Amino acid sequence: MVLQTLLILSAALALFHISKAFLVLAKWVWASFLRPVKDLKEYGSWAIVTGPTDGIGKQLAFLLARRGLNLVLVGRNPSKLSSVSNDILKLHSSIETKSIVVDLGTEVDKGMKKIKEGISGLDIGILINNAGTGYPYARFLHEADEELVERIIRVNVESTTKLTHLVLPEMLKKKKGAIVNIGSGAGSLVPSYPLNTVYASTKA
Repeated sequence: MVLQTLLILSAALALFHISKAFLVLAKWVWASFLRPVKDLKEYGSWAIVTGPTDGIGKQLAFLLARRGLNLVLVGRNPSKLSSVSNDILKLHSSIETKSIVVDLGTEVDKGMKKIKEGISGLDIGILINNAGTGYPYARFLHEADEELVERIIRVNVESTTKLTHLVLPEMLKKKKGAIVNIGSGAGSLVPSYPLNTVYASTKA
C-alpha cells in the first residue's frame, strides 16, 4: 500500500513537472512564432538603445529601424556610433537617428543629464537597456579591483535604473511604452558563478 502511494505521488510529481515544462515551451512557441506582429510605433516614434555599437544592441537597433522607429543611440565611442548610425540610415532612409556620447561607466549622473537634454521633446516609446560590461577575464571576487567592481555596477545597475527612472514618467503619463533590460544567462542559468560574481549578480 505504501509503495503504491509512493508510486502515485511520484507519477503525479513527474506529471506536474512535465506539464510545467510544456507550458513554458508553449509560451515560447506562441511568443516566437504564432503571436501577431505588434506595431512598435504604437508605443511612440522613438526608441533608445544603449550599447548599440556591437552585438545584441547593434542588432536590436537595426531591427527597430526596420520596424520604422527613430533611434536614440547611446554609447561611449563617437566613431562607432557614427558608423552604426550611417549604416542604419543607408538601409532605412525614412527614419531619424540621434547619437548621444556618454560613458556610463564613469559619468552616470552627468550622462543622465546629457541624455535627458538629448531626448527632450521626443516621443520615446521604447527603451532598450542593453549596455553592459564585465570582467576582462574570469577571477574571484577578492581578486577584482575596486575600480572594476564599481564600473560594472555603474554600467549594469546604476545606469539601467536611472535611465529607466528618466523615461518611465512620460510612458506612464501616456499609458504606453516598453522597457527591455538585457540580462545574461550568467545570472540565471548558472547556479553559482564564482569567477564572475559581480557580473552575474548585476545581470541576473
